[in-house]
Amino acid sequence: MLLEDFNVRLKECPMIAIMRGISTADVIPSCEALATAGIKLMEITMNSPDAITCIRLAAEYFSNSDVMIGAGTVLLPAEVDAVADAGGKYIVSPNTDPAVIKRTRERGLVSMPGFMTPTEGFIALAAGADFLKCFPAGTLGADYIKSVKAVIPAPIIATGGIDTNNAATFLSVSAGLGVGSFLYKPDRKPEELAKCAHTFKDCLL
Repeated sequence: MLLEDFNVRLKECPMIAIMRGISTADVIPSCEALATAGIKLMEITMNSPDAITCIRLAAEYFSNSDVMIGAGTVLLPAEVDAVADAGGKYIVSPNTDPAVIKRTRERGLVSMPGFMTPTEGFIALAAGADFLKCFPAGTLGADYIKSVKAVIPAPIIATGGIDTNNAATFLSVSAGLGVGSFLYKPDRKPEELAKCAHTFKDCLL
């Protein structure tokens, strides 16, 4: 059911907003700014200050909405547990770690490990991954994703170096996009964030 909900949100708006460095004071205003732009999937990275508190605050705030909060840069099974207990719905990693993927599935969350090579992709799928995050997509290029899709039977989220200049190209070969610093910066005010999110969405139409 959770995976179905995730897929619905991704189809409504094929991007995940990555918030790295978010603070507890800024998390609700920033998430709300993204939500007003129609973004349904928001990722709070574990290397943010007090990330678990931020995830809990955001998950509680959006508990009765169609916004789903997840965690990024998840490196350990124990972090998966902390995210699940805080109300996070999906787990994103920069790497392929079967132990993290297994624990994610055990907790009933959506699994999205990072991969670069086909070997990593198949290891992740064998461990139970739902999606594969191609990282760093901006360096590898859209043609690379198109090539690996020929053999990898899973939806791919292109992440890393995505902006308005290349978003449409990457979306043509991916199920969705992970968008970080182009959207969110710790010093970006909510109204600026909302404007940037609208601009990004417009380039996907």
